[in-house]
Amino acid sequence: MRDAAARVSWVAEPRLHLTVKFLGEQPEREADRLRETLHPVVARHPALSLAIGGLGAFPNLQSPRVVWMGVERDPRLELLHHDVESICGALGHDVDGRAFRPHITLGRVRDRLAAPMARALAGAARGVHYAGQVEMTTLDLMESQLMTSGPRYRVVAALPLGG
Repeated sequence: MRDAAARVSWVAEPRLHLTVKFLGEQPEREADRLRETLHPVVARHPALSLAIGGLGAFPNLQSPRVVWMGVERDPRLELLHHDVESICGALGHDVDGRAFRPHITLGRVRDRLAAPMARALAGAARGVHYAGQVEMTTLDLMESQLMTSGPRYRVVAALPLGG
């Protein structure tokens, strides 16, 4: 896929992740409040074995902005997302009204791809047949810093799933 669409900003493997809730810029003290409030709720959820596979793009592969690998819908992940969303809303953060579409971002498209490159990317995506399992044992509260080399992530708190 990299060869098909060199203009896509591909995510380095150590930066791949599943976002349950994006909060944007926050004051440093907010991390403590989130950790304290989320910890007991997250601990009630079981660890998850998530099936990953299938490629796609938002809004679509003909006009991609985000290229992603799918995370199979799991009711337990949906409940975890709902609880996190509810708690964040109660703490004054914006509630995302869109449906939760779990995915792992593989790349971002800054400027619209020319039609031939988008077709090449879609063709390459059809040729990828990957399926795997990922164990989710913590919900990590992350800090990201945008750098010229790409985002740098730091775990602020690893909240263990218990159940």
